Amino acid sequence: MADELVHYDVTGGVATITLDSPHNRNALSAQLRRELSDGLERAIADDAVRVVVLTHTGSVFCAGMDLKEARGAGSSDQGVNEFPAILERIWTSPKPVVARLAGPARAGGVGIVAAADIAVASDNATFAFSEVRLGLIPAIISVTVLPRLTPRAAHELFLTGDVFDAERAAVIGLINAAVPAEELDATVERYVRSLAHGGPVALASTKELLQGESGREMPKAFAEMLATSSRFFASEEGQEGITAFGEKRKPSWVPEA
Repeated sequence: MADELVHYDVTGGVATITLDSPHNRNALSAQLRRELSDGLERAIADDAVRVVVLTHTGSVFCAGMDLKEARGAGSSDQGVNEFPAILERIWTSPKPVVARLAGPARAGGVGIVAAADIAVASDNATFAFSEVRLGLIPAIISVTVLPRLTPRAAHELFLTGDVFDAERAAVIGLINAAVPAEELDATVERYVRSLAHGGPVALASTKELLQGESGREMPKAFAEMLATSSRFFASEEGQEGITAFGEKRKPSWVPEA
């Protein structure tokens, strides 16, 4: 049996779910997706859990979908098909979810950050919606990301795929705070303590209130974006982008200098 890629621990009413696949930058492989889903379900079902913390080992929080698995797969076989359920579970969890980032997030990893109720990153973390540079589109993650970002920032960063730092991520609403690395754990702990003071039923109901109509429309939005995303993953352009990434070269559509 393969070693687990996601660890689960409960201490003092806090369920900590740790992505531990540093060899591929915590990419969302089939095994990691399955174990992450299982961890979320365990936390939500456990009455003793008051707050969920999503964190990671290694230097990267999450690099997005595992492109090695996406290469050559048809639209119905793409791992991205399972991703909406993960984002929706984080977004609609009756228990507050805190994302702790000590390193970069890309593409689907940014979607996870946006789905969390509170996100804290060390100031050396970076972010990017890298999909367009692979011939893909940030369709699925748009459901959780767009409610967080300012419109101007969303247009710029979705279309360019440029990398941006944690300070800017905080300014545009993607994360709550960018802090020095040595202050990261203390800042996360401060948020966790504050959340734990809320009544569990009140917190769950307040999350529903905050989500409003967007929460009720989320399943439909994910279904629409999933059809688009999986089609792009399997498309000629998407497969060229994924192949070029694996071969560490520029995709064929990039003009010669």
